[in-house]
Amino acid sequence: MSEDAIGVKRIDHAQPIFAGILAAVVGSASTFTLVLAALAAAGASPQQAGSGLFAVCIAIGILNVVVAWRVRTPVSFAWSTPGMAFLLTVGEPAGGFPAVAGALLVCAALIVLTGLIAPLGRAIAAIPAVIANAMLAGMLLTLCLAPMQAVAEMPWHTIPILLAWGLGLRFFRRYAVPLAVVATAVVLATTTHLPAGTFDGAWPTLVPVLPVFTLDSIIRIALPLYIVTMASQNLPGIAVMQSNGYTLKPSPIFVLTGLASGAAAFFGGPTSNLAAITAAICAGPEAHPDKQHRWPAPVAAGFTYLAFGLTASVAAAFIAASPPLLIQAVAGLALFSSLATALAAALAVEETRLPAILTFVTTASGITIVGVGAPFWGLVGGIALLLLLRSRAPA
Repeated sequence: MSEDAIGVKRIDHAQPIFAGILAAVVGSASTFTLVLAALAAAGASPQQAGSGLFAVCIAIGILNVVVAWRVRTPVSFAWSTPGMAFLLTVGEPAGGFPAVAGALLVCAALIVLTGLIAPLGRAIAAIPAVIANAMLAGMLLTLCLAPMQAVAEMPWHTIPILLAWGLGLRFFRRYAVPLAVVATAVVLATTTHLPAGTFDGAWPTLVPVLPVFTLDSIIRIALPLYIVTMASQNLPGIAVMQSNGYTLKPSPIFVLTGLASGAAAFFGGPTSNLAAITAAICAGPEAHPDKQHRWPAPVAAGFTYLAFGLTASVAAAFIAASPPLLIQAVAGLALFSSLATALAAALAVEETRLPAILTFVTTASGITIVGVGAPFWGLVGGIALLLLLRSRAPA
């Protein structure tokens, strides 16, 4: 084997690793502070909030590494970002943060039950492919607009990243995104300044929280959090995998994420679930042109989450000090191929084009109704229109 062939093979192996690291950075960039703020708003002390962030990093880190390594499929996991946004609006319940931990534990038990009750798992797995692809495209659209928005708002930061990506497409097509990631790292390293005292007491600790179960916290927190997590994270996560050609058995996934969520709840950790947008980075063609070689991406993401957990306070400070739009921009570049593939698959058949468009625009709208996000309503609207049109079709 020639030296050039060996070099290409090494880069091929590195490509999914770059994708996984990018997925973890994107998954953490805008939500580290959200997790901390949501836990604090729910009554957690600073130590308890740090413990919760550390616990969920461990949970999703282990899930990403173990599951992807075991099944050789790029299954990705994350914490429930919509769930944390919901928790931020609830406030501290009667019983304080222990009641929140109890609600998190109840939510985890409901997710496990969803995995154990077979008809529920089968119903979730039966999402039509055109609707799944349209929902994915709607989810990705906002992030894929970020590069252009970043050019308008911070051109001197963004243009070097776009140049690296464009030159990569021209001369080393499959390595365009890794080059953009490297360029982003250089830009952030030269422009981001951590506040004084960031490294003081940076080592995180797990603080046990004894759960308290109250009717108020179960009704106001546990049940809505379960619905939001299933509708806004797990369903889109399955759709992302389907749109990239992977078939998942939802039941074992739900059991695993429920158990991980339950373990994290004893330390104030948020709910774990299937990743959605970041899953597209790990499972899409930019992770590797061969779908059989994309599974190392979530493994790399898992180790990155574990590293973030071990340095939670420093990582949170660095990400908080970095321009969120810049990190979203490089993620958008990585997802261009996934967006194009999803749109092509969603609109390929004329008979299902209108339901797909309805799903796409509803999902892209970003609406929230009764606390449930746009992907769920896009899914509901698209399937409803699809069934309506099929019922009117001639025999």
